Amino acid sequence: MKITATQIEQLYAFTRQHFVEYYDLQTELVDHLANAIEAKSAENPTLTFDEILQSEFKKFGIFGFMEVVENRKKALTRKYHKIVWKHFLEFFKLPKIAIVIVSFVLVLNALKYLQSAPEMYVVVFAILTLFLLGKSIADNYKKKEKQPEKRWLFEEIVSGYGSITAFFVVPVQLLNSFSRNSETMFNTTASMYGFSVFLVAYAVICYIITVIIPSKAKEYLAQTYPEYALMQ
Repeated sequence: MKITATQIEQLYAFTRQHFVEYYDLQTELVDHLANAIEAKSAENPTLTFDEILQSEFKKFGIFGFMEVVENRKKALTRKYHKIVWKHFLEFFKLPKIAIVIVSFVLVLNALKYLQSAPEMYVVVFAILTLFLLGKSIADNYKKKEKQPEKRWLFEEIVSGYGSITAFFVVPVQLLNSFSRNSETMFNTTASMYGFSVFLVAYAVICYIITVIIPSKAKEYLAQTYPEYALMQ
C-alpha cells in the first residue's frame, strides 16, 4: 500500500483528534505512521489502512501521543535554555560587558539611595507595575491578532518565555522585601554588591528573553524547522 495524499490528511486529522496541537509534532507523527503503515501493508496486504493505523497507535500506550509531545517539549525547552545561555555569555564579552559594568554601577548607587530614602520604593513600584501591566496587555493583544493557522511548538516556547508577565513576580517580591527591610537588608558591603550583581544579571536575562530572542524568533524557528521558512 502506497500512502495517498488523502490518507496523509487523514493521519493529520488523526493526530489532531488525539490532542497533538502542534504542526511540527503532527508532521513527525504522520511521517512515522505513514512509514509504519506502508511497511505493515507490504508484510500483510490483507490489512486495511485503518486496521494498521489503530495497531500502530496502540504501540504508543494508554496515553497515546502525550508522551511524545512531553518529550519533545522537554527537548525544545532545553534547546531554548541553551540559546538564552549563549546570549547571556555574550554580555560578558566586549563590547557588551561595558553595558553590564555601567548598569552595575547605576544599580549599586540606586540601591544606596533607596536605602536612605525608602519612600521612593512606592514610586519605583508604581512605575514597574504600570510598565509590566502595559507590556503584558500589549503582548496578549498581539497574540490574539496573529492566531496562526499552524502552531509550532518551539514558537510557543519562545513566545511563552518571552511574555513579560512571567517576570512580574520576582521584581515585585524583591522590591516588597526591600521596602520592609531597607535598613537591615544591606548591612554589609558584600550583600549590597551581591544584590546588585543579581539584579543586573536578572535584567540581562529578562532583556534576552523578552527582546533579543523574540527579535530573532523566525531565524531560530527556521533553523529548527526548515519547512517553517517556506510557509512564511
